[in-house]
Amino acid sequence: MAELKRDIYSELLKWKERDSGKVLELKGARQVGKTYILDKFARENYRQYLYINMTHVSGEEFLKCLDQATLWQPGMPRLDKPLHEAFHLFENKFMDGKETVVVIDEIQESSRVYSLIRQFAREFQCHFIVTGSYLGKTVEQGYFLPAGDTEELRMDTLSFPEFLGAVGARELYESIDLYGGDRHDHYDILKKWYQIYCTIGGYPAVIKRYLETGDMKACEDELYQVIRIFIEESIRYFDNILDMNLFDQLFPAIAQLSVKEKKGSGDIITELSNLIYKEESNRAAKQSINHAIAWLYRSDIIGYCGKALECDPTDVRLNMRFYFRDLGVARYFLKKGIIRGAAAEGYINENFVYIDLIKRIERMEIGGTSPVFGTYKDGEIDFLVSSLQSEYDYGVEVKAGRSEAKTAKKLLDDGKVEAVYFLKGDTYGGIEGRKITVPIYLTGRVRFDYMR
Repeated sequence: MAELKRDIYSELLKWKERDSGKVLELKGARQVGKTYILDKFARENYRQYLYINMTHVSGEEFLKCLDQATLWQPGMPRLDKPLHEAFHLFENKFMDGKETVVVIDEIQESSRVYSLIRQFAREFQCHFIVTGSYLGKTVEQGYFLPAGDTEELRMDTLSFPEFLGAVGARELYESIDLYGGDRHDHYDILKKWYQIYCTIGGYPAVIKRYLETGDMKACEDELYQVIRIFIEESIRYFDNILDMNLFDQLFPAIAQLSVKEKKGSGDIITELSNLIYKEESNRAAKQSINHAIAWLYRSDIIGYCGKALECDPTDVRLNMRFYFRDLGVARYFLKKGIIRGAAAEGYINENFVYIDLIKRIERMEIGGTSPVFGTYKDGEIDFLVSSLQSEYDYGVEVKAGRSEAKTAKKLLDDGKVEAVYFLKGDTYGGIEGRKITVPIYLTGRVRFDYMR
């Protein structure tokens, strides 16, 4: 089976060409393919490649080299470059030059090594890349955060376009007209793949299982293994037994709350505590949930959505709603939370758009620190987008029904938004004045640049 092509490879090439002198920090959830893509990138683009994994033997060996290179007692001569000596001890052919790359994986396991990032950037000519699945651990004491000495890239599970590349339909996706100007059967092909993607999500192992078997149950079993490994590994970072036992209950509760609180909870921690512990909810329970939620966020499993009051992008309440960073995970826990039918499908479609908007924020295409939904005159619009390209605000409705269309009309009539994009699964697209309808599976190609 052919390898899964990842868009981040081109970003890694750009980083190498920039040669900024900064350490690259590759972030992303567990099992999204970080180690695989870095191994491929390093082998194909450098003459020398050193790989150190702080959870494996290579990490233990490097720490021993570091101990020996930095050993010093009063009266002993000082080494000019003890860190260089550590790498020479680790690999006697080590060359500090532009054609050498050092990849340090699971760096969060060593506060000592993580705190050396600034020296890696300032004392070496070679390139350094650090990564880990649980970099949230670095907020603890003992980790020196090297602001100004790192660049950051984020790697997620496969996007819908990347998935289409795996099934041979990406060229169609990239070329098809957004507003219905192509053959309907071509849109139907993309819609079919979208429905599959919304079921299995983008974890590489799950997509590979689908490509091998075409069996949805096998994909769900594979996803379950991904989730179980994440939970079991996460528990290592928790001391409180209440925290440790929380994860199995927390995921379905997040799904339930996300569907229930359409206008955004005033206190999502209290709501989750009430869902999980019912009458036993107390301060300790809320503290545990807050701890676990922060961990899920820093581990790139969930994301927050804010609320723009009266659709004012300068008046935003942060962290008012949850979404998942992968649709397969979202689907799995909707099922665990016994959420079915239209409620489940509506949430999945919103989650798909949310993930797209998160990536646009990271690319500095739209404003804000997280996507936001908007309230307006007792109504709601699914998302409010502030374009950094056109400098206008746009409403976004996902699978819009009658009530949402009413709010969208008010926003347009009152000049609160430049246009409203309707992202729907049962359309081929079209433009009616300032109402722009696009098939939801083409969300990634929307530019949010309409102007009157």
